[in-house]
This record gives sequence, C-alpha cells and structure tokens, in this order.
Amino acid sequence: MTLTPMCLCLVTRTAADGQREVLLGRKKRGFGAGNVVGLGGHVEAGESPARAAVRELLEESSLVAPESALRPAAKLVFRFPARPHYDQEVTVFVTGTATGAPRECDEIAPAWYPVRALPLEAMWDDAGHWMPDVLEGHYVDAEFTFADDCLTVATARVRAEPVAG
Repeated sequence: MTLTPMCLCLVTRTAADGQREVLLGRKKRGFGAGNVVGLGGHVEAGESPARAAVRELLEESSLVAPESALRPAAKLVFRFPARPHYDQEVTVFVTGTATGAPRECDEIAPAWYPVRALPLEAMWDDAGHWMPDVLEGHYVDAEFTFADDCLTVATARVRAEPVAG
C-alpha cells in the first residue's frame, strides 16, 4: 500500500512574556478527532508539500504564511499495520512568519501553546518523539509503526540532527 502524502505547518511566535509558542489545534472531526494536532493535511495531486502547508494553514487557521518562509523540519512516516490505508508520509515545516489572527474552522480549533509545555498528553502518541526536537531547530527523520489500536506507537525510529546555519 502506498503512503498518503501529508503536510504540517508549525507556526511559532514569541509571546508577550518572552516565551516561544506554537500554534496547534484541537481536531474537531475526522481522523484524530479530539486530539491536539499540528495544522496541515493532504498534499493534493500536483501540489508541493510546501504549497499544501500554506494552503492548509490558511484553511485551518486563517493565517497566511509565505511559502518562502517555511523551513523544512521533518519527514515522518506513519504505518498502521491494522489499517494500512491510514499509512502516510508527512512533511513538516516550521515558520515564524505568518500574518493574521487564528480563527476556528469546522475542523480545527487553533490555539497557541508554550513550546516548553506542549500538551503531549492530548496529542497523538508519536508527538513527543519528534515535535520537541523540531521546535528546538533540529531536522527530524522518523518512522513510527502503530499498534493494532491505531493509537499507541509500537515502534519508533527517530533521527534528529541540528540544522546548520
């Protein structure tokens, strides 16, 4: 079975108290409903992952980010042996450049979270394996295989490297 191409766009900012925050959202419907997730979704046919990330960010939060401001931050493969049609390859981008104010849509209720206090208990089981590294400026290459419950990570291979520059 082939991997479905997906994307995530993690927008960061410095809050009034000087702490870094990341925009995440509570998923209201569909795959992963109830979880706090990164904003993103499917890469459409003929669309680059970066272009899809910009489009999904706009659709899910009303924020506008220029494609040129996205930094590739991770390549994540998710395998679900109990449901192979869930298998996906996700390209993750980070940007500190976005305009507008986050607004809720049918699918996502976006909110800012402190980078140092991510709501990992409310996120997919894999998030703690890669998101902190990405938000610290590393590039992550990872593959996760989920247990039969399609919720718990059974195996994880994660490589995080500092980004030069």
